[in-house]
Amino acid sequence: MLNTNKKVKLYYSISEVAQKFGVTETLLRYWEKEFPNIHPEKGGRGIRQYSQEDVDQVELVYNLVKVRGLTLQGARDAIKSKGVKVKSQIDVINRLTHVRNELQAISKELNGLV
Repeated sequence: MLNTNKKVKLYYSISEVAQKFGVTETLLRYWEKEFPNIHPEKGGRGIRQYSQEDVDQVELVYNLVKVRGLTLQGARDAIKSKGVKVKSQIDVINRLTHVRNELQAISKELNGLV
């Protein structure tokens, strides 16, 4: 049986990651310098290749800085002291957002039947 939950792509470009989070490539490069947990591989010509783990770390920083409004130092402290807890909270928020989106789609379908 085919496992459809597997990640198909091994690496993402900086532009793909920037687009996913709605930030600039410059901001991602800056976050690399500020957060040691973000460390994409660099190819022969310095082209960044983000693994899924790197994307997850960008998501963590994005959530702390852009969503929760922490300063960079506050985000670094949160990652150091309770990084696992914050990551699990982000996972729960993502799952709930997905469920909400599915429920809204179902609601639209049901309203279309009336």
